[in-house]
Amino acid sequence: MATKQADVIVLGAGPAGYVCAIRLAQLGKKVTVVDRAEVGGVCLNRGCIPSKALIYAGTLFEKLHHAEEMGITVKGASLDMKKLVAWKETVVKKLTGGVAGLLKANGCEFIAGDAKFTGPKTMEVKTKSGTDTLTFNTCVVATGSRPARLPGFEIDHEVVLDSTSALSQDEQPETMLCIGGGYIGLELGTFYAKIGTKVTVVEAGPGLLGGVDPELSAVVKKGLEKRGVELKIGVGVKSMTKTKKGAEVTFADGKKGTYEKVLVTIGRTPNSDGIGLEKTGAKIDAKGFLVVDAARKTNVPSLYAIGDIAGQPLLAHKGSKEGIVAAEAIAGKKTVYDVLGMPAVIFTDPEIATVGLTEAEAKAKGFTVQVGKFPFAANGRALSVSEPDGFVKMIGDAKTGRLLGVHIVGAEASNLIAEATLAIEMGAQVEDLALTVHAHPTLPETLMEAAEATLGHAIHIFQRKASPSAGASAHA
Repeated sequence: MATKQADVIVLGAGPAGYVCAIRLAQLGKKVTVVDRAEVGGVCLNRGCIPSKALIYAGTLFEKLHHAEEMGITVKGASLDMKKLVAWKETVVKKLTGGVAGLLKANGCEFIAGDAKFTGPKTMEVKTKSGTDTLTFNTCVVATGSRPARLPGFEIDHEVVLDSTSALSQDEQPETMLCIGGGYIGLELGTFYAKIGTKVTVVEAGPGLLGGVDPELSAVVKKGLEKRGVELKIGVGVKSMTKTKKGAEVTFADGKKGTYEKVLVTIGRTPNSDGIGLEKTGAKIDAKGFLVVDAARKTNVPSLYAIGDIAGQPLLAHKGSKEGIVAAEAIAGKKTVYDVLGMPAVIFTDPEIATVGLTEAEAKAKGFTVQVGKFPFAANGRALSVSEPDGFVKMIGDAKTGRLLGVHIVGAEASNLIAEATLAIEMGAQVEDLALTVHAHPTLPETLMEAAEATLGHAIHIFQRKASPSAGASAHA
């Protein structure tokens, strides 16, 4: 057993951890990164990147079969799942290889192994060659999260899948049940529906995509139904029995269904257990998240926490931002995590992207709101690429004119939200977006026109005049 001294250890090499490590190195710190697997974490290896690669392929496959209205006839288009999964892996390897190269170029040491704290400034790491004891001055915990488990639906990665194994199926299933109508279940369910799998989504709650403006989720719901996805909303699952061809699932309403694959996507659990945090004295909340301050420091002076383990929202870009904040705080800079605009994106079809307050949240905070909407069907670029579904919804403060929130459902929403995020982060007025000249014909024009609609003078849709009243909203 070897004993090693480290200045700063970053435990976890996902989007939070590796960004933190690189920033620490830039600031002159000697950094050791420890991860049980490869660099990149869930996001690069088993989440964000591979899922979006498959979703893109599914969209391309679907478009090939709906191109005749444009005069394009494609005969014999087929899908080879093994080749698709192999292509997805090449994308992942390029990115993880790039991250590994960046860590090395910045002088960060990488140790592959299972780590467990033995005290507030010590840990043991089990590697292929043995167990090492590491002592450190500071450790940044960035261990991420994992798929939550559902009792009675144990993951075997063959019939019962989690989000990880759903990304590596060698054969296309004929039928699939997605348990959970959140973003993970709907993203993966949409992919499988696009390639021809008969998909059923069951959601115990009152609607899909809880927390998203119902007007946006309604458009996604319509898109799912158009693709033949069966939706069971307000119904839970009761039990499951394995069969020769898959599984028979009994629902809470007593009905049954047989599926070749069952995908469990009921949320994620922070990886705070099993790593010896109880030996450090760090505070963990009731949901398993480490409690941190504005600089991402825990109650233990030597420990910081970033990314999923530091609490909601569980977003890769949120973790990366926290990583930079923590690194700069450790290096002695005066910095805090203070984000006004945190974008969130859901890669359904159409896509959803949001930033800032929803209409309901703004009202709950006491704002007198102005609301404007502009449909993609009135945008030239959207029509020219055959993507007319969806709209941009903008929330403004009627008293001050300040932009409070932007919510998009439609093509390229994931890219469009960047402009809105910058506007909210800078404290922009709705008028700022309306006055900004946008190139034509482009999808970003929908933001300009939604701003104009919020102010009551959209050009490309007809609006009836309306005036806001205190504590209420005016839908322009």
